[in-house]
Amino acid sequence: MKTDANVVHLSKATSAQSPISPVGRLPVALVNVRDKAAKQLKAALQKLFDNADDTLFEMADRATSNAEQNTFFEAMRDLRLKRKNIERGFLQKVFEAFATLNQYEIGKPAPLDAVSFDTLSLVQDDALEESVALDTMVAKVVSRDGTALSHLTTRFNAMVSKKLDNKSNPVGPTSLCEFFLDACSSLGVEIKVKLIILKLFEKYVLSDLDQLYAEANQALIAAGVLPELKSAPARRNPSRSSAAASGTRQDGSSDLAGESADEGVHEVFAALQELLSQARGSATPRRNRPADALPISSDDLMRLLSHMQQRAPIQASDDFDLRDQLEGLLTRASAKAGKARVVGEVDEDVINLVSMLFEYILDDRTLPDSFKALIARLQIPILKVAVIDKTFFNRGSHPARRLLNEIASAALGWGEQDDTQRDSLYQKIEHVVQRLLNDFVDDPLIFSELLTEFLAFSGDERRRSGLLEQRTRDAEEGSAKAAMARREVEQALNERLLGKTLPEVVVRLLQEAWSKVLMLTCLKHGVESVEWQAALATMDDLVWSVEVHEEPEVRMRLLDMVPGMLKALREGMASAAFDPFSTGEFFSQLEALHVQAFQRFKRSLPKESATQDAGSDQADVAVINDQQRAALAEVGIDLSLLESPQVEAAAEPAMMAVVEEIILLAPGELRAAEPEASLPDDDEALLQVDNLRVGSWVEFQEDEEHKLRCKLAAVIKPTGKYIFVNRTGMKVLEKTRTGLAVEFSRNAIRLLNDALLFDRALESVIGNLRKLKGT
Repeated sequence: MKTDANVVHLSKATSAQSPISPVGRLPVALVNVRDKAAKQLKAALQKLFDNADDTLFEMADRATSNAEQNTFFEAMRDLRLKRKNIERGFLQKVFEAFATLNQYEIGKPAPLDAVSFDTLSLVQDDALEESVALDTMVAKVVSRDGTALSHLTTRFNAMVSKKLDNKSNPVGPTSLCEFFLDACSSLGVEIKVKLIILKLFEKYVLSDLDQLYAEANQALIAAGVLPELKSAPARRNPSRSSAAASGTRQDGSSDLAGESADEGVHEVFAALQELLSQARGSATPRRNRPADALPISSDDLMRLLSHMQQRAPIQASDDFDLRDQLEGLLTRASAKAGKARVVGEVDEDVINLVSMLFEYILDDRTLPDSFKALIARLQIPILKVAVIDKTFFNRGSHPARRLLNEIASAALGWGEQDDTQRDSLYQKIEHVVQRLLNDFVDDPLIFSELLTEFLAFSGDERRRSGLLEQRTRDAEEGSAKAAMARREVEQALNERLLGKTLPEVVVRLLQEAWSKVLMLTCLKHGVESVEWQAALATMDDLVWSVEVHEEPEVRMRLLDMVPGMLKALREGMASAAFDPFSTGEFFSQLEALHVQAFQRFKRSLPKESATQDAGSDQADVAVINDQQRAALAEVGIDLSLLESPQVEAAAEPAMMAVVEEIILLAPGELRAAEPEASLPDDDEALLQVDNLRVGSWVEFQEDEEHKLRCKLAAVIKPTGKYIFVNRTGMKVLEKTRTGLAVEFSRNAIRLLNDALLFDRALESVIGNLRKLKGT
């Protein structure tokens, strides 16, 4: 069966996702898993529908009545018509489930539906049959592929912020069955037909999930996501093994989800412990401990950490070592008790891991130095959270972990010149740190409260900076349009004036006044408009009117042209709000020029023409008709000067030779920019510039002592300008593509890594531990 029409493009399937915070982006490895899973599920669905016709036809053939047979035939028809929509709807649900994996819901308990005893009723038979069928299908998959599914869920939890279990896993059997039922909701079929379709779903889709889970796990292992997870069978409670086989507790509630989640946490931390044990002695040297030393409990460790937390220095120094401080407290406690006391192995691994994470964080070049001292003071509160809750290491949505990431993300654009005493961001982060040091004892809920509070603050900050950043982009785009219009006006002026010698007043009028009219016309209407062509025609007429012409018939054309041209000049300059005083001066001088032109024609006539009839050709040249007289009077031409019988030669106007190309400068611009050095298209620095994306944070080394952190806010294509703003959205730098390439080539610019700080630290620590394990 031809199924090309059923292709669902991945870009279309994800386009409906609502915009979320930067934290909401899925990791690349997870995107690859999603796309491969969608491809397999799509192929399985096509196989289902290809075989559905045959199955339903066989059922119709075995029907015992015409009504039953018609039921199956109608189902076949309905399934054919709605096949495409069902496939699309199912895959859309899969993509939507993946899209929400990195969206957070903080402090919001699951809503409880209002219950009215008046509305309670027994479950309908059809719904009960459907529910039993679904439970059976899911239980079979869990029984067969439970370990692989549990490992996949655990790896998902290590990469995303939303807490998952096997039930909510987007490719888990429960989710897939729900997606399929939802996609089939438009089918108008009886329960017996729906059960057949569900059986086909189990046969052609769910039966191949082992392959999907195996490939997904292998892809994530290849990407470095928890490769230490062992492929051992999932641990079960023997007393509940029979209930686990059906996926329910004895009270009927689901047991698989919670059990798998707990196993995932233990497996992740066990994998980390294995790495730490291999590296112990080199990366995390163990203190010499007596053979009869007693490990302290986690509660005692928490009390020691709280004691250290209350006495932590206000400014953490580079030589502060949490392990050394804790060792000193244990030594004093051992001396007082008369018995050697040490930290237990599990707690010691947590301490070593947190210490290594903070070593990376405090060495990170992306984190501004001003904030490193603040974040260093969070080491003890973070350690206490990790001792209490081991999901801290594998759950991206853990409030303590998110709070650390949000603080680092907000501080990314901090500049050295910012005032720590007045800046609201610094003061807010300092407040968060102080709250944790003062109030956090053993209840991690404070992290959720502070995270919610900080997200509200940073959200307001982002909105304010976003508005200013948008204004900056709009202003730059407007400047770019003005620059393009200025180039068009320059070209038009140079085409008409360059190389000519004209009265100085005309050159000045065109360059200083009419150029503004042309600019506004170009910006408002464009160079293809009638208005632009009319403005050019007025300029052409003005230039022609002041040039020397010897032909007698030119006088009549001049008489016809001047009134309309002067009127167009006045209206244009008025629309450009040109200085009225300067406008009056220009037109007074233009009037003198045109009067001289008319008188030049009168002086050039033969003397005997004065005695000839008014009807002769020569007499016609000297006569101004009533219509022309009215038009000239309307624009302010002194007719007495044109018709005076006494013609005296006036002084010749000052002339100007236009020998240099006219360059129009923007307001405040002193001179045109110097031409930049050209670079080959394949220059490595140019390729680095082309890889910059809008929103990237960079750091410019302005000189030996000063650095500038800024974000690429826009690339203005018409002018080729790269616009950079600070964290408040204000423009701080403007570069061309070549200028940026030069900065890259001399290593004066550095890209800032805007990935999540804690995640980068954990990835680095695990990578280092793996190297130690391999040596």
